[in-house]
Amino acid sequence: MNFEKYVQKGNLFLKELAEELGVPQDKDRAGRILRAVLHALRKRLTPEEYLDLVAQLPMCIKAIAVDGWRITESPDKSIKDVEDLIHAVMEEDRRTAARDLGNEEHAKEAIKAVIRVIKRHVSDGEIQDVEAELPKHLRQFIEEA
Repeated sequence: MNFEKYVQKGNLFLKELAEELGVPQDKDRAGRILRAVLHALRKRLTPEEYLDLVAQLPMCIKAIAVDGWRITESPDKSIKDVEDLIHAVMEEDRRTAARDLGNEEHAKEAIKAVIRVIKRHVSDGEIQDVEAELPKHLRQFIEEA
């Protein structure tokens, strides 16, 4: 196994995300936001669908995606709309949410940035599978990101 290759691909992903977020020199911030968004999504998706989604991401990003996860968790149906997703992401970012995400409008734009980068790395079919599991407003939000 070539761990350096995995690290390099993960760093390229974070660099791409940092640029998409408008903070090209802050991969740490991009990583925290990515982690928060991925963990909020895993709360909402079935474990099978979440694993299908992250399977297409770079190895280091997969590690971030599943860190601390108990796979037996059921989807959190209380995440019904964009505001619920924003709150879940801010909760996941906890101590650094104010600095990383700012207000809800900035958080919404950051989530869209993460989704855009994920869409560039995941097949259209998988994105459609994820969208199919979501309520209408969340599905539209991801489609429009």
